[in-house]
Amino acid sequence: MAIAFESLDSDIAGRTGKLVVNKKVVKTPALLPVINPHLQLVTPRELKEMGVEALITNAYIFSQSKQYSERVKEEGLHKLLDFDGVIMTDSGSFQLSVYGQVSITNEQTLSYQKAIGSDIWVPLDIPTSPDADRETAERELAITMERLREAKEIFGNDAPLAGPVQGSLYQDLREKAAKEVGDLGFSFCPIGAVVPLMESYRYRDLVDVIMAAKRTLPRSACVHLFGAGHPAMFALAAAMGCDLFDSAAYALYAKEGRYLTTHGSFKIDELTDLPCSCAVCRSHTAEELRKAKDRTRLLALHNLAVTLAEIARIRQAIAAGTLWELVDERCRNHPQMLSGYRRLLTHNAELERYDRVSKRRFFYRGDETCARTEVLRYQNQLARLRLGKEVLVACDNGVREGYDTVLSFKPPFGPYPGCVKGDISHRPERDPRVGRGHGPTGLPGHPAPLRKPQREPDPGSRPPPGMERDLCRRNTGLCGAARMIKIDIRKRDGLARAGTVSIDDKTFPFPAVFETETAFPSLATTRRNERPARRPCGICKDVCSPGPRPAGCNPPGARQSGRERRCGDAG
Repeated sequence: MAIAFESLDSDIAGRTGKLVVNKKVVKTPALLPVINPHLQLVTPRELKEMGVEALITNAYIFSQSKQYSERVKEEGLHKLLDFDGVIMTDSGSFQLSVYGQVSITNEQTLSYQKAIGSDIWVPLDIPTSPDADRETAERELAITMERLREAKEIFGNDAPLAGPVQGSLYQDLREKAAKEVGDLGFSFCPIGAVVPLMESYRYRDLVDVIMAAKRTLPRSACVHLFGAGHPAMFALAAAMGCDLFDSAAYALYAKEGRYLTTHGSFKIDELTDLPCSCAVCRSHTAEELRKAKDRTRLLALHNLAVTLAEIARIRQAIAAGTLWELVDERCRNHPQMLSGYRRLLTHNAELERYDRVSKRRFFYRGDETCARTEVLRYQNQLARLRLGKEVLVACDNGVREGYDTVLSFKPPFGPYPGCVKGDISHRPERDPRVGRGHGPTGLPGHPAPLRKPQREPDPGSRPPPGMERDLCRRNTGLCGAARMIKIDIRKRDGLARAGTVSIDDKTFPFPAVFETETAFPSLATTRRNERPARRPCGICKDVCSPGPRPAGCNPPGARQSGRERRCGDAG
């Protein structure tokens, strides 16, 4: 059965989605832990209990094993490993990159993967070293592409085949390979031969390689980054559109006594405390973990828990539109990661095409923030502004006379019309003019609806005859001790909402502009047991909350001290 991929939410070039293989569903981004049948620090059953939906093992190791070669064909891969999720099998390309040769052909390894019941089969591609010369890279890429075509011809378009993208560091070769893989109909496309780049912290080169492959891969393809296993770099890779990761780092690091975190790894002998809330770290002290007989296994369990938690954090960041903040935070943990992050920002024009239109928030975190996709998109839209002949950009956001157009200025975005002055907030604080539960309406250039500036009433003006009572009630219609609040959301547009809010027996439409403490004194009353007594309004005879009043609205007995008592002042 062919592999299907559905994209759900997106942020930058990252996306959450569903990978469907053989009627099994995997939430993406996802980690595929590597399982060696001979060395299982953590069993596949334990992985399933930790929430792992897919894993990867090596078909070449099974085929060369005297213990498992025939047994796995009789029992099936899922039964042998005791795992009912998605199992992907590598063809032996990793051994080919390490030892230089393998004793199996492309057709043989694919037939073996089919026979043992693998869910995703990988052809025998050639992982070209990043240090290879161009002639070698071209020759090995030609062999890889020939093997991919052979796989399609033998097993058909419905076979669950992966289409690896090779090409070393040569971006044009990666683009060429990705386009041919897409043209052959592959919907599952791993990017290979990148482990040496990650091991040597060459993140700038890693960014160029991934972006080159993504440039010509079909957007509908699920992208797998071969060998990526350290949680510190997942966010960076996800921002470029990588959906799946696989690695044995959790076990390899544990064997070396290394303790993984999202901002690096530590030697367990160097730790005085365990900065993690996983089951291992909450049941052991650092000293106990160091001296434990099964220390390697316990470290592997911790490393897996940290890695899976980071994958879940990335999925949430994509859904919330805050992936840039997570990438920025992770990449500042190492100078080479920061260099890779800056390299990624040079591709902002490509990333902007994938990025979502509206974002939950925008934090300035340094010079790198100025090159984010939101800033580029807004600046590209400045040409849509209609300007007069004489234009002034006022950096102090002040009002100027004598100009056809006056623009305010907000870094890092730039100039913006004064009519959106209240909506260009990049801070998490609530707009003081908006009721509880309403935040900023959006960034300039985004389609979120803009509020019209609210005109403050002139306290010295008096409404037309017969309107005094109506005005007073409309401004202070929440008098008394309200206790029950009901919000009914009728419409949504992005982050904007419209509906009604009911407090006791009174209903008001929103969005609305008010101060909670002023317009809703009853809510404050529920938080404070005592409140000064109120005197009735001289016009409407009600006990009302403070607010703008027409002239002459003074309760009986107001002091003549130069300050006009306002409706609802304490006695």
